[in-house]
Amino acid sequence: MTVEKVVLAKPRGFCAGVEMALATVERALEKHGPPIYVFHEIVHNRHVVRDFIARGVHFVQSIDEVPPGARVIFSAHGISPEVWQQAKQKQLAFVIDATCPLVDKVHREVRKFASQGYEIILVGHEKHDEIVGTSGEAPQHVRIVADLDQAKTVTVSHPDKVAVLTQTTLSVDDTRDIIDVLKQRFPKIITPAKEDICYATQNRQDAVKQLTRAVDLVLVIGSENSENSNQLCAVARSQGTPAYLIGEIGLLDPGWLKGVTRVGITSGASVPERLVDEAVDFFVQRGAEISHLGFTEENVHFVLPTEVIHPQ
Repeated sequence: MTVEKVVLAKPRGFCAGVEMALATVERALEKHGPPIYVFHEIVHNRHVVRDFIARGVHFVQSIDEVPPGARVIFSAHGISPEVWQQAKQKQLAFVIDATCPLVDKVHREVRKFASQGYEIILVGHEKHDEIVGTSGEAPQHVRIVADLDQAKTVTVSHPDKVAVLTQTTLSVDDTRDIIDVLKQRFPKIITPAKEDICYATQNRQDAVKQLTRAVDLVLVIGSENSENSNQLCAVARSQGTPAYLIGEIGLLDPGWLKGVTRVGITSGASVPERLVDEAVDFFVQRGAEISHLGFTEENVHFVLPTEVIHPQ
């Protein structure tokens, strides 16, 4: 292996929404013990989910899977009003909402625009947990657009009364291109005062762009079902640098490193730092030097749900 230098992107790893969601489950376990039920994966990371399962957390895809009297937490990705109603109709000990506040912001925007009679073009991936929950706020008003081709063909009933919102974890550049197409097609389209793509997504993608100028190859630590991790790979490749998404360093293909002397490492917003540490150790043990690249300091923190701060 010829890797001489490893460069770590900054920022990387946990964002404030993930920290809040994980702390919510931790607090619930500490105060009530298992079992705790979580609607969908609390965050999209296999290691995090596996560790919680070992401690008595059950991840479910439907409220029907939750027994009466159970304790339920909604994941960081948000849920639809229909799921809320299903939970209310069940005899549950408690329901805690761990939706990321930045996702909740998009939910509020959907409700606002729908109440004003707008059709909403929601940019994102139809089957992603976040989009399922967000579109569920007003399904009759929402059209989902995943890419440029769909942006060029999506139809609405009233072209003069359209708003556009986006999934929080998309590629910043791709989303900008999609919205530009929509603006051309619907000149009166309304966009939110503040972009829906979250600060952490933006910062991590900016850091990867900077990283690609200093390395021969980028490794993104993250799970295959993590949208923001996949986007980090896509951003690196868009800059002309080979990039691979791996859940852990043990999944590294040595063939990727042929002729590579400088490796960049980053991680998705739901990835524990220990997985990055393991990747660093792998290269250090083989003689590589470690450096850091980036400058954005993140000091964002979200308040935990009141139910875990002051349990009833």
